[in-house]
Amino acid sequence: MMHNGLSQISQASRRSLLAARLRQGELVIAPGVFEMISAKMADRMGFDALYMTGYGTVASYLGLPDAGLASYTDMLNRVQQFAAITTTPMICDGDTGYGGLLNVMHTVRGYERAGACAIQLEDQEFPKKCGHVLGRRVVPAQQMVEKIRVAVEARSDPDFLIIARTDARTTLGLDEALRRAEMYARAGADLLFVESPESLEEMHIICRTFDLPMVANMVEGGRTPVLSRAQLEEVGFGLAIFPATAFLAAGAAFESVYQNLKQTGSSKSGATPLHEFVAFSKLMGFDWVQAFDQRHAEKDEKD
Repeated sequence: MMHNGLSQISQASRRSLLAARLRQGELVIAPGVFEMISAKMADRMGFDALYMTGYGTVASYLGLPDAGLASYTDMLNRVQQFAAITTTPMICDGDTGYGGLLNVMHTVRGYERAGACAIQLEDQEFPKKCGHVLGRRVVPAQQMVEKIRVAVEARSDPDFLIIARTDARTTLGLDEALRRAEMYARAGADLLFVESPESLEEMHIICRTFDLPMVANMVEGGRTPVLSRAQLEEVGFGLAIFPATAFLAAGAAFESVYQNLKQTGSSKSGATPLHEFVAFSKLMGFDWVQAFDQRHAEKDEKD
């Protein structure tokens, strides 16, 4: 079935594909997508998963920092739209679950219905902050354990994955982060995400400690070393997300293009590579719009 130029793959099929891929034990690479153009571009590349980055989504949608300012409704709107225009399994940032246990239940059910294949929940206090900035505070570990239990109970499909993230490393140390991750695993999390390890040695310790798939957060300029694919596989990560790569590249391109336009008054002399216009229009779906118009124009003529 075709809709808006996309071959529709059922959400259940996407969830089972991602769950099976992670169970195989091979590294899954998930690029960050943050608005609809990045989602469309990444979707056609053949990745096993895409990652809806909270930082980039809040920045592009609201023009605000990732500091607990986006609401559940804001983020659910983005989840729905990302899932509607892509066919690649989508992993979505769910922050702290947007409140207490009842909110977590509502968030998990909402994200699953909207088309996410996995939700990431973290143990920060509300309002949360980006995981690679200082000043983050975490809730008591048992409070997060209850959130994970509610999340597992709330999902309707066991292939809808619960990713439990702890932000304890930066302020409370690695041992506390590992203790919390173990508690979250026992509570039923499918993947564990120890945020912001600060060395390769710490990354080895994290992956040696657990049998579940572990998440590596590769943020260029962040607190964690950015590793090659071979290094990520050797350390033992199951999922590597690259949330910032695309929006940092886009930001550099925007700045270059706008500076040149301001300085010269034209795009004619710009050195920044530009996507070819016809190909970009096709990516946005103008080919199926043209086909739609032609098909209905033919019907009008027959009438």
